[in-house]
Amino acid sequence: MALLEVTNIHAYYGNIHALKGISLKVEEGEIVTLIGGNGAGKSTTLRSICGLMKPRQGSITLRGEDLMPYKANQLVSRGIAMVPEGRGVFAKLSVTENLELGAFHRSDTDGIVKDIDYAFTLFPRLGERRHQLAGTMSGGEQQMLAIARALMARPTVLLMDEPSMGLAPVLVETIFDTIGQVNKEGTTILLVEQNAHIALQVAHRGYVIQTGEIILSDTAQALRRDPTVQKAYLGID
Repeated sequence: MALLEVTNIHAYYGNIHALKGISLKVEEGEIVTLIGGNGAGKSTTLRSICGLMKPRQGSITLRGEDLMPYKANQLVSRGIAMVPEGRGVFAKLSVTENLELGAFHRSDTDGIVKDIDYAFTLFPRLGERRHQLAGTMSGGEQQMLAIARALMARPTVLLMDEPSMGLAPVLVETIFDTIGQVNKEGTTILLVEQNAHIALQVAHRGYVIQTGEIILSDTAQALRRDPTVQKAYLGID
């Protein structure tokens, strides 16, 4: 049994059939990436898993437990946390307050304090700006905060939606180094990323989605060698 399993989900925006039978698996300890073009259904897949959308058909399970009956806020305590596209930090709250909100469902005060300290170790810039309002920070710093805030939930599976979007190359490298580190320390990750080069470098396995359907799945290494992936997503003719 896979840790996270998505089976034949169909999702709609009004009459638009956005996901057409998506199925994927994420095993414990993996980084699995979902790559594809704009409008392919990558973010919709993540939104379905984390409860922000309700598929009309199919199933989503975590360690065999059906996640479909739960609302998005309830899924956090079940083990699903999301780093949303566009970061979504609370602009008028401080860095520390954003982190505290990431642990909204927890009551272990000592553990929360330790996890905030861990966030400042993982991202030293956040420690330097712990009292700064999140909305006044750079895009890269806000991305660090969004990741750290999600980790405050101690997720079983961390969903990440376009973590490199809008970031300078040096910051993209920093963010993905941290993603690799977080995974090595035990967090399973499902990653949506338009930068297929870097996504397939950090991931163990990958799925290619096109117009709401999975068209390829394999190890990340095999996908990097696949002619279709090279031409469509890696810029290699």
